[in-house]
Amino acid sequence: MFGRRADGTRVENIPTLRRFMPYVSPRRNDSLFYMFQDIRVDAALEYLEKKNCERPVQRPITLFHLMLRATGNICFLRPGINRFVKGGKLWDRNHVSLTFSAKREIVDGSPLLTIKRRFLPDESLEEMVDGIYDRLESGRGGKKTTADKEMGIMVRLPGFAIRAAMGFVRAVDSLGLLPASFIEGDPLFTSIFMANLGSINYPAGFHHLWEYGTASCFGVMGKIEFDAEKRRKIVMAWTYDERIEDGLYSYHSMEIIRKKLEHPELLELSVAELERKDWTIYD
Repeated sequence: MFGRRADGTRVENIPTLRRFMPYVSPRRNDSLFYMFQDIRVDAALEYLEKKNCERPVQRPITLFHLMLRATGNICFLRPGINRFVKGGKLWDRNHVSLTFSAKREIVDGSPLLTIKRRFLPDESLEEMVDGIYDRLESGRGGKKTTADKEMGIMVRLPGFAIRAAMGFVRAVDSLGLLPASFIEGDPLFTSIFMANLGSINYPAGFHHLWEYGTASCFGVMGKIEFDAEKRRKIVMAWTYDERIEDGLYSYHSMEIIRKKLEHPELLELSVAELERKDWTIYD
């Protein structure tokens, strides 16, 4: 309404149809697009085996780390992916952050730990991985996030008060008046939400997008499988809000993620180095 937000800049030069789409489909879940994606991972697994010989045993680089790296980078390389719709307007996010969930312990019934982390265009793969381990160790050690503390207070209220408070937050968010500190601490105000069902040996499945927050995409990574040629692969299930960009743009963006996983040496490059790549040679 006021043309400003703490976490984004209004997108102005867009076609009339895309400008009008938030009014045709005002909710994210009116606008979902689903896409399965097969990614061969033999090269990535061999890369990890060699790379982890140089890493602390308790902090190995995993396939999910490589996926987070590739996904974080694509938000810089293809900035249309890093948009969101709020208040009927399209916004370019002014940073890249990914949110993902992990079990506090790998046992049935263990509570989930939700991690939101900013990604930087010039950080190395190792810096990214160590930063994630630092956040995980803090969370698994029992340290509560800002969101945990806020929800802990909220759930003590009666239901009508919770609904009123959430309605107030949504209204303020729609007007672009949420403070940066609130947005930074909330895991659903994020570029992409990621989940790794492969860690519990489950196949990938599609996940909805929340109406609350600004996440315009959800990626779910499944378990390692074998294709018809006996090569190892994973399946990614992507759910995204088609109001942010058209299907062709989004497909090409996801294909670059696939190419980077299938050529893992690319994940060691900075965003500036990746921008100079001719991606057609990796087909």
